[in-house]
Amino acid sequence: MTGTLYLVSMPIGHPDDLTLRALRILRTVPIIAAEDPARTKPLLAAHAIETPLTSYHDRNKEDKAPVLIRRLEEGDSVALVSEAGTPAIVDPGLFLIRQALASGVRVVPVPGPSAALAAVPASGLSGDRFVFEGFLPRRSEARCRSLAVLRQDPRTVVLFETPARLRSTLAAIRNLLGNRRLVLAHDLTKPDEELLRGTVEEVMKTLAPRSLRGEITLVVEGAGRGPAKRRGKSPSRRRVS
Repeated sequence: MTGTLYLVSMPIGHPDDLTLRALRILRTVPIIAAEDPARTKPLLAAHAIETPLTSYHDRNKEDKAPVLIRRLEEGDSVALVSEAGTPAIVDPGLFLIRQALASGVRVVPVPGPSAALAAVPASGLSGDRFVFEGFLPRRSEARCRSLAVLRQDPRTVVLFETPARLRSTLAAIRNLLGNRRLVLAHDLTKPDEELLRGTVEEVMKTLAPRSLRGEITLVVEGAGRGPAKRRGKSPSRRRVS
């Protein structure tokens, strides 16, 4: 009988966001395949989890996947975890998942934290329909093409971004989508969590003298969803206590 590949969602910041089911699975499987064992180990130690770790990431996935599939076929279950959030969402986990499915291995999701799903309800923008675009392309032309496709889309747009590319992405959103309402979620669930709300231009103005570090999620209103934009008003902020 084959083992089970568990897709275990990990905290995106706060260590207590690991679910009871995730804790049970991480304690009982023979092995955990982690995108970055060095980052995962302290979290496991905080919850007294001593399960052995092995690395599985973009650079070794083609070599490591067959090893993990072999263990699954021999009856061992494997918990797949990413650095934060859910495996396979902007993550190398998809390669292993496809290999497991092709081999007839049972794949079971263990839901939990997600930056996108945390940011949308906290944004105050519509969560009835939204489109998740992950990270936009690095090259300016490709980034603009991706945004242009969304120009008439009424759905809320959710993006991930790095601090280094944040300003260029905000400028591209302003130029391609207009001065829409936007929420910048910075380091969600961490002690310095911050939500900046305002139009694109207002958020850009607030960020001008600052240098952000950490994880960034952008939530942008869909086409025709918001009222007429006013300029000159500073975006609102919220920090976690």
